[in-house]
Order: sequence, then structure tokens, then C-alpha cells
Amino acid sequence: MSAVVLIAVVGAVIGAVTTIALHSYMQGELDRRLWDSVIRAQILRPRGPMPPQGGPLSGLEFVAMGGQPLGSVGARIGPGGAVEQGAKLDNATGRLPEDRLGKLTRRQVAALNSMPRDGRAHTAELPGLGDYRVASAKDGSLVLGMPLTDVQKTVGRLVLIEACVTAAGLAAAGLAGSAMVGIALRPLRRVAATATRVSELPLHQGEVALHVRVPASEADGRTEVGQVGAALNRMLGHVGSALAARQESETRVRRFVADASHELRTPLASIRGYAELTRRGREQPGPETRHALGRIESEAERMTGLVEDLLLLARLDSGRPLACARTDLSPLVVDAVSDAQVAGPGHRWRLELPEEPVTVYGDAGRLHQILVNLLANARTHTPEGTTVTARVRAVAGAAAGRDGGVQLEVQDDGPGIPEELLPHVFERFARGDASRSRAAGSTGLGLAIVQAVVAAHGGTVRVGSAPGRTVFTVTLPTADPAA
Repeated sequence: MSAVVLIAVVGAVIGAVTTIALHSYMQGELDRRLWDSVIRAQILRPRGPMPPQGGPLSGLEFVAMGGQPLGSVGARIGPGGAVEQGAKLDNATGRLPEDRLGKLTRRQVAALNSMPRDGRAHTAELPGLGDYRVASAKDGSLVLGMPLTDVQKTVGRLVLIEACVTAAGLAAAGLAGSAMVGIALRPLRRVAATATRVSELPLHQGEVALHVRVPASEADGRTEVGQVGAALNRMLGHVGSALAARQESETRVRRFVADASHELRTPLASIRGYAELTRRGREQPGPETRHALGRIESEAERMTGLVEDLLLLARLDSGRPLACARTDLSPLVVDAVSDAQVAGPGHRWRLELPEEPVTVYGDAGRLHQILVNLLANARTHTPEGTTVTARVRAVAGAAAGRDGGVQLEVQDDGPGIPEELLPHVFERFARGDASRSRAAGSTGLGLAIVQAVVAAHGGTVRVGSAPGRTVFTVTLPTADPAA
């Protein structure tokens, strides 16, 4: 585009210079003819007095001299220095000069009379006739003018031709430039396509095989585009190495967490069992011992829950397949809300279920765990008297997938989640203020497990919160995500 604009500017400058030069040349030629005619007219000056105004056009025969262009005008200047009568060359074929002349109107005579008498050619507009180049004799005896019509027509035709040629040239330059730029940028587009494919890869999680590279033909260091392609390939190599190292580190950590969690399950179960056995033995321990044994059982139970959550997250991160089947969500919601009502009798629990069965393709045990964690989150982090609503509904549209989906919502009218915590609620071990503390036994992994299980089912989970209304929305596809 900039090249076309530059060509247009250059063409306009060349056209303007050419037009001005042609106009000056043609006007100069017209002035030369005008002065030749003025000199010849002085030779034909009549010897008698001027006829009265309105009389015959005698003494104005010089207007019809040979070589005068049709439309030329002329006048004799009287003794008082004023133009008294003027004539115009109307007919170039008359036998006598008087037959070829016509009278000028008063306004035209007045226009001639107003011209300077300095012996130079000037441009004047004669009413009804147009623009003229007018000059007076040096002795002040006559005035002669020649029309600028031919000059103006020629210059106008030149401007039209220049405009057409410039427009055609700009169109041709635009098409040719677009084709040339397209051909020149074709390798760069291939480099951009490679970068686009890399940007679409899920590099933030999981195992990433970064094998995308710019083709060798576009990675030649002898060209600018080749240098860009080679630099991009080097960068992709470094990124691939970094991702491989990250994946290896994550795999080791995940394996360690899974192994450690698995190994801790047995000693924790033993601790709980021995504590309970001691508390229920034949010998009655003292109050302090009973309190200590109760605390041991409580902390062992809490640590067991933490170990189970860590083990589940490690299994989900490793991509362990789920036992998926067609599952009706309504019974799962009813069971989960019933359990929550027993665990939190101080809250008000509500159900909003459709009349028809709502089925999804998923693991019933893991889906039940989603409900249990969301309801436990609402029970734990809201005061007694809070209303918690579990809602299930079918949805359609792009957000739910090609075959539609199901939305599961858990809503409460509690104090809400702090705004600064909202972006981090699904992170592992995320904790809020005192109202969302670990005093009630929270491990900080419940919502992280919800997100991991939902992602394993090919769904999404989001949260919206304001004082008096907090909603967790889980969207699950009705069909097999792998299909």
C-alpha cells in the first residue's frame, strides 16, 4: 500500500510539472503570435479619424488579418485613451475584412478598456467569450486579444490522459505489487503457520511432544526469512528440551507422591486402629489419656483423607482411565445432598432436579466425589443457616459440546469468596481468610480434585461469587469425550 501511495505521489508530481510546462509553452507561443499580430496591426493603422461608436467597423480590419485564430478580438484606442469600438473575428471565409468581423458588446469593450496599457500580454475574461490573452500596442493605438480556448482544451485533455494513465498504472502496480509481495512472503507465512501450530499445543500441562519445526527450505540462513525460521527452530528446540525436563520432573514428583501416599495408608490405618483399640480396652484410661487418644484418631483420620486426596490427584495426573458408563446424575445428587444434610444439619439444603433422567458419560464414583466435595465446600465455608441448592439441568450449544451436555450447579447464599481468592480457588492447597480456614478439617485439595475429575471427563468447572451468592458450575458432556 505504501508503495502504491508513493507511486501515486510521484505520478501526481510528474503530471503537475508536465501540465504546468505545457501550459507555459503554449501560452508563450500564443503570446508570440499575439505580438506579431500587434506589430502588423500597427502597420495597417488608418490615417483618418475613428468612426463614431455604432458605425461601420472601418479601421478594425487588422482583427481579420491572415493568421489570426477564429474568435480574436481587437479595438482601436481613441484620442482620450479609451476603447471606443471593438470587433471580433467571427467568420474566416468572408471576401472582405468587414464581412468577417462582428461587433463587441459594451461589457466586452469595457473589459478590453480595463486592461493595463503597459505593452505586455495579460489574461482577461471577456463576458460571453471566455479567457483571452490581450496586449496593447506600445504606442497605445490599439488592443488585440487571442482566445485561450485551444490552450485550455489541450491542457485539459493532457490532464485527463495523465489521470487515466496514472490510475491504470496504479492499478497495475497494485496488482503486480500484491503478487510480488505474496510470493515474497509465502515462506514467511509458512513460518507463521508453524508458530501458530505450536501456539495451539497444550504446553501448560501433561506430556508434550514438541516435534513441530519450520521446514528446512524456510530455515536457510542466507535469507532474512530463513534466519527467522532457523531462529524459531532453535527456540522450539530449547522449549522442547525445557518441556521434556519439566515433564520428567513432574513425573518423578507424581510417582513419589503416589508411592508415598500408598505407603502411608497402612501405617495411618494402624495408628487409628491401635488408638481405637486402646480407648476401648478393658482398662479404663484417665481423662487426659482419652483426650490424647481422641486427638490421635482425629488427626490420623484427617491425615488419611489428605493421603487419599493426594493419591487420587496423582492418579488423575498420570492419566489413569476412569470406569465410565452412562450415569444418571439425579440419584447421585440426591444421595450426596442427603449425606450433606446429615453432616451439616444447621444448613438448609435444597434440590432442583428435572423430571426426566439426566445422563452423562462418566465414572459414577468420581462424579459422586465432585458432588461431595462441592457440598462439603459450601458446608465448611459458610455459617449455619445458609441455604445450599444443588441444581441439575440439560444445556445445549457450543459451550456444552457438539452433542449437548449437562450442567451441575451448587449455589449458596453465604458471605461469598474473597475477590483476591477467586482466581486461585481450584489450585492445590489454596486457602482463604479465617472464614475459609482449615479449622473444620479442610485439606485445601477438595476443589483441586473437582477440577481434575471434571477435566478427566472432558468437562469444565467455573465459579462466580458475590456476597449472598456463590455458584460453582460444572458442565459435563453427554457423549464420550474420546469419541
